[in-house]
Amino acid sequence: MERLWHKRWPEGIPRTLDYPRIPVERMLRQTTEAHPDTPATVFYGARLTYREIDDLADRFAAALRKIGVGRGDRVGLIAPNSPGFIIAFFGIQRVGGIVVQTNPLYTPRELAQLYADAGVTTVVCLDLFLANVLRAKPETPIRDVAVMDLKDFLPTALAALYPIRRRSDLKKAGHWPLELPKEPWMHRFREMLEAPPDRGREPQDVDGDDVAVLQYTGGTTGTPKGAMLTHRSLVANAYQCASWVPGTVPGQERSIVAIPLFHIYGLMVGLMVSVRLGATMTLVPDPRDLKHLLQVIDRERPTLFPAVPTLYVALLSHPRLPKVDMRGIRACLSGAAPLPVEVRRRWEALTGGRLVEGYGLTEASTVVCANPLTKDGLVKEGVGIPFPDTDVRIVDLETGTRDLPLGEAGELLVRGPQVMKGYWNQPEETAETLRDGWLHTGDIARMDEDGYLYIVERKKDLIIASGFNVYPREVEEVLYMHPAVQEAAAVGVPDAYRGESVKAFVVLRAGATATDQEIIAFCRERLASFKAPRQVEFRKELPKSAIGKILRRELRDEERAKAAPTPAPPER
Repeated sequence: MERLWHKRWPEGIPRTLDYPRIPVERMLRQTTEAHPDTPATVFYGARLTYREIDDLADRFAAALRKIGVGRGDRVGLIAPNSPGFIIAFFGIQRVGGIVVQTNPLYTPRELAQLYADAGVTTVVCLDLFLANVLRAKPETPIRDVAVMDLKDFLPTALAALYPIRRRSDLKKAGHWPLELPKEPWMHRFREMLEAPPDRGREPQDVDGDDVAVLQYTGGTTGTPKGAMLTHRSLVANAYQCASWVPGTVPGQERSIVAIPLFHIYGLMVGLMVSVRLGATMTLVPDPRDLKHLLQVIDRERPTLFPAVPTLYVALLSHPRLPKVDMRGIRACLSGAAPLPVEVRRRWEALTGGRLVEGYGLTEASTVVCANPLTKDGLVKEGVGIPFPDTDVRIVDLETGTRDLPLGEAGELLVRGPQVMKGYWNQPEETAETLRDGWLHTGDIARMDEDGYLYIVERKKDLIIASGFNVYPREVEEVLYMHPAVQEAAAVGVPDAYRGESVKAFVVLRAGATATDQEIIAFCRERLASFKAPRQVEFRKELPKSAIGKILRRELRDEERAKAAPTPAPPER
């Protein structure tokens, strides 16, 4: 149907797509058939072609079948960006299993909670994370554990040195010496890849509504919930995302995959879209190592570089940046957190390519909308227009049913083929989030006269100062305009008179100086008085999630803990 955003639709991008009715694993098979000798992965210089990755996924699937993993079984995957992650992911899919994406930073208690909820029976993990898995195992249904060693995927010279680095990392984590239990349920990933491939034994009757991935979400806001992402939703979003990138040549694109693959944004935009395009993926396990990342960009000359705003900010501030040729990067999609306008402008001036902001959420397999990447496309200072075959509404916050006029802020609702099936074992949460065919996102947004969307805030991050709504993102946009500010966050803090007032947390650029009063004065020149920060705290770093999203919640909780009255000592 004709929608408001279609009048500004980018030229050459279809409004609707044909989605193949295939399971997720078939995407790798199809790309391998089309581009068998194209390098699929680059990992510290070691290259594997699509033919090799496809064969290793078949071998791992055969090994999983041998230990009894089959259709519908949940398999935990804890690994950094590496060829092993990709091989394991598609191998699990080829036995009809459900991948349970796992944050490597989780403690044994958190792993036990997640795996017990998901009913995980097998875990594939990097050796660095084995100790935590073993501590969690007694509280879960885990039967088998496969242990991965990154040395198996490194070039010869680095493989010889890696055990020294691994020992250092394990000692730092308190997991040295590393001892693998001599039990029949303990398996070495490397040995599993030696299994004879039994290609053709993939389940042939996988339904599009079958769950392919359990992606847990809400861990930074409350009890994690497993979003059931189906084969249909993941394949659809991969096709939607790939269609949004103009001028791609299948088998010839090169992407930098620095976003963690265990995050839905990394899984979709880093892995699934690359496989769809037959792109060569340069895998970066630690994006905080900016020196290595810049070396990778300089050597591999990527054409696609999806990332999060904090990574773009960090690269723009790095002293080695002027020595790196960035001009080959044509398309960058920023997601997972708001992209400051100043960051976009500086990045585009540096690369000559396009950096646009998009918006998505786990419950929609990640991407819902984005600004156009085409040269003729209209880019606005928001999150763009809905993807092909995606419909959106802005409704009132009270009932979630009344459509609001253009320009008025309300809750964003989404409908499309990429939307999840529901939450695992959470029928009430599912019923609350999926209503009448619409996904209630919990995000406050508005739409302009061209159909462009602007995410105003999360419901829970809204600051109410003297009865007025203050949106942290608006304050942060102004903070980022200050020449001394590298990173910033704004939160509401308790205020006896106003209810809440705005406090800014700021990380200064290297060598830059500023006082709290200078920052406050700068904001008051550009914001209404009730929106301007009344306090500024300077920090060396801000709390971030594993993907690099600044965690306002942690800052807000710190401030509320400070404001809480000290309990009186017990009477004697």
